[in-house]
Amino acid sequence: MGQCRQCLPGALAIAGMAVVFLPVLPGLLPLAQGLELAVWRGLLADAQTLVALRVTVISSVVSTLLALLLALLLTMALYPGPRWPALQRRLPALLAMPHAAFAIGAFFLLAPSGWLARWLAPLAGWDVPPDWQTVRDPYGLSLGLLLAVKEAIFLLWMLAAVLQEGALQRQMTLARSLGYGRWQVWWLCLLPQVLPRLGWPLLAVLAYGVSVVDVALILGPGSPPSLAVLAWRWLADPELALQARGAAASWLLLLVFLLLCGCGLLLWRLLRAAWRQPHGRRWAGASWQPRWLAWPLLGFCYLLALALLLWSLAGPWFFPAALPQSWTLAGWQQLDTAPLFTSLGLGLASAGIGLALVLLWLECGPPALSRWLYLPLILPALPLAAGQYHALLMAGLAGSGFGVVWSHLLWVVPYMLLTLYKPYLEFDTRMITLARSLGLSHWQRCWRIKWPLLLRPILAALAIGFAVSIAQYLPTLFAGGGRFATVTTEAVALSSGGNRRVLAVQAMLQLVLPMLMFALATLLGQWAGRHRQGWR
Repeated sequence: MGQCRQCLPGALAIAGMAVVFLPVLPGLLPLAQGLELAVWRGLLADAQTLVALRVTVISSVVSTLLALLLALLLTMALYPGPRWPALQRRLPALLAMPHAAFAIGAFFLLAPSGWLARWLAPLAGWDVPPDWQTVRDPYGLSLGLLLAVKEAIFLLWMLAAVLQEGALQRQMTLARSLGYGRWQVWWLCLLPQVLPRLGWPLLAVLAYGVSVVDVALILGPGSPPSLAVLAWRWLADPELALQARGAAASWLLLLVFLLLCGCGLLLWRLLRAAWRQPHGRRWAGASWQPRWLAWPLLGFCYLLALALLLWSLAGPWFFPAALPQSWTLAGWQQLDTAPLFTSLGLGLASAGIGLALVLLWLECGPPALSRWLYLPLILPALPLAAGQYHALLMAGLAGSGFGVVWSHLLWVVPYMLLTLYKPYLEFDTRMITLARSLGLSHWQRCWRIKWPLLLRPILAALAIGFAVSIAQYLPTLFAGGGRFATVTTEAVALSSGGNRRVLAVQAMLQLVLPMLMFALATLLGQWAGRHRQGWR
């Protein structure tokens, strides 16, 4: 009987994760129609396909490589040092900015009629917006560059977790004592250890760049768009032939992702060959440390948020005026609050259910299977969202609130697990052993000791799960059948044209909701540690 009681929580943990992940597999079966030879001939014969493929490859490769370069440069310049903890403290706020809100802010800032061009207009003598393609260029470069900035923040967050290990800092101290400069220590000693641990995060960045739809609709070219947008439009078309072509385009996205992964692996092997026989020469001037390097990244993100705020309050604003002629709250007064409350409800439900599943898994689930739960983060999202939709159709749950929350969990759960896994791994088990000797049961030990001591990581995981749910675009559209309007779906829909003030209001709501959740998590953590010195 005692063994059965111990096995029951583990079975519940596996069953809970199975409900989230496994129904996607039969949902992928309808996409098998995209494997027919005739469908592939139609896909390759379409004039849009090769151009869309070029846009996808360029934007995804640029975003991945540039994000890695930017994250590594910032880390190498600031770690270790007093500015590295300061940057770490700002990362949650930057991570909370959804991709769509980030893209809309970039559009308001960098478009030919954007805020930056308005400030440059008096110097350049512009009376009309310049004929520049700073956004929505036909090659997808602007899409790749903006994705690189956003994904660099995610890679910095992952690097911060890797660099918490004391062994790396001790190795840097030892190498510096032998006369090696900062950059040489990174190149010869730390990078060969850090880069392999960034493999999974880099796969997540590449997968997002290959299959992104919402940001591509805002910043990418329109005719033809990226391959993910093209596949999404075909899958949503009522004509069966175009649906089959969309399924084939989804498989093509997966093939492109795998090919790019192969190229990345080859590049890594070539780079690793350069580290096999390091020399002992010291580099002159290798201690140069550009501490200012973080300010352009932080300043750019703050400018995006400020551009959104200005446009949400702007009255008439004609080019080339640097500021609006007047200010108004008309956009906020005309706000439809239904998408706001829908987003709030979906985010709270997804984060709450996700937290329960993740805590149950970390307590009772088999650790060997944890790596498989990260697959949604490193696979293109479009085939998965389409598979979810077909699974919900089979179950008769398409267009229901339960179906939308379930579709969000496929991405919410891996991110929350990623956030909580390391704090759980580093928890001091001696306290649990002491509590067990005092007669506390397993769940009493969790409720009274372990979870209170892990309150801040748990609150951080809850905030991250909420932010991930708010940012979901494809799962909301597919699983909701167009019946659930959220701040994200409304912002992306308005980005194709219309009132910029209304668009800015929706993007601000998309930005403010995760920020408030992160602020609430911080305040709750501080309140809980008010009388407990070890929690401060």
